[in-house]
Amino acid sequence: MSLEEFKRWLMRFDGNGDGRISEVELREAVRVMKGWGLFSSWNTKKAIKSADANHDGFIDHHEFNNLIHFADKHLNIIITKSSF
Repeated sequence: MSLEEFKRWLMRFDGNGDGRISEVELREAVRVMKGWGLFSSWNTKKAIKSADANHDGFIDHHEFNNLIHFADKHLNIIITKSSF
C-alpha cells in the first residue's frame, strides 16, 4: 500500500468528517483491517500517543507519517512512498 493509499483508506474512518483520526476511529480502522489483528486497544492508545505530535488526542494529516512510522516499527506493516 502506498502512503497516499493509506491516507485515503484511513480517512474513510473519519466518522465525523473533521479531517482527524481519533482513537475510536483508529480502533475501527484496525478492526476492519484484519491483518492488524495484533493491534490491540492498548496498541491503539500507544499509536495515538506516539503519532500525536501536538498532543490533541487526534492524528491529523500532518501526523500520518508518525503513525506510519509506528506501524512499521511495532507492527511490521510496510507502507511505501509510492505505488508501482
